[in-house]
Amino acid sequence: MEKKQKRKVSASVDMNKDMPAIAKTSFSDFNPDYGYVLKDLRKIGIMAVVFIAFLVVLSFII
Repeated sequence: MEKKQKRKVSASVDMNKDMPAIAKTSFSDFNPDYGYVLKDLRKIGIMAVVFIAFLVVLSFII
């Protein structure tokens, strides 16, 4: 059987000259609005409290 030989890749290629310039943005430019998430979490919390209270009342009745 013949052994496979690994080829060496030369690292002399300058990557900066082939790539276009990319505009840098800061994190302050990204400002999403997550207000709807807080409203949904509040609804989920209220529903959870109501369901747990309902189960507690049922546990006394049954």
